[in-house]
Amino acid sequence: IAEAVGGKRTANTGATAFQKGDVSTDNWLLEAKTCIKHQKSFSLKEEWFEKNKQESLFMGKDYSAVVFNFGPDQPNYYVIDELTFKELLEYQKGR
Repeated sequence: IAEAVGGKRTANTGATAFQKGDVSTDNWLLEAKTCIKHQKSFSLKEEWFEKNKQESLFMGKDYSAVVFNFGPDQPNYYVIDELTFKELLEYQKGR
């Protein structure tokens, strides 16, 4: 994920008081929830979003997302909130 978005991977995620999340870019904090074996379904937890949002604010990041996939060599899916999605729509309209 870090390579795909040009970000930095966080070592020992959650282990320090300063650096949070799994991947960080200039404006984004990403919480990675990737599968090590292929899955047909994936459950999302509200606490992942709440924790990532709080950590992104703490780190001064403008945006946060939870990233998941269905297994190795499967595409990653980035889950964002409605406000961020609307900003993306507006950005695309202005291009």
